[in-house]
Amino acid sequence: MKIRKRYHLKKKMLKEVKIMLGEYYNILNSKSKVEIIETNMNDIILIDGSPMIMMIDGEPFPTLKGALKLDIKSKYVVVDMGAVKFVVKGADIMSPGITDADPNIKPGDLVIIIEETHGKPLAIGRSIISGCEMVANSTGKAVKNIHHIGDEIWDLVI
Repeated sequence: MKIRKRYHLKKKMLKEVKIMLGEYYNILNSKSKVEIIETNMNDIILIDGSPMIMMIDGEPFPTLKGALKLDIKSKYVVVDMGAVKFVVKGADIMSPGITDADPNIKPGDLVIIIEETHGKPLAIGRSIISGCEMVANSTGKAVKNIHHIGDEIWDLVI
């Protein structure tokens, strides 16, 4: 990943990001130092020097490090332990490996993939089908993997 620019986020832009984050807005607090880095991939918002939010197609969403600090109540997909080793290597999430999903997920939504045993986030992805279909289907892809444990964003050190 190549970093093109790094600068502090203006208050107006910070307010817009907070609104767009929806229920995950509490990842941003008023005392944090917030910067944005423009990369050749997705832009990343640093909170106190740690990559906590990434801009995916102009939409802010928590990174895995950000998701670890949140209480995830919506836009989640739970995978069984058999799928974990594939997900952390960057594989897309297949319907047979999904044990639960937020029923409000629509195709195209950004989601957090979590493992069933400990409830820890493994990846961030974009849903291909609805949340109800993910659980009901026994074949096919359900989520396109965008960011996973061990990738460039996870290992980013500034």
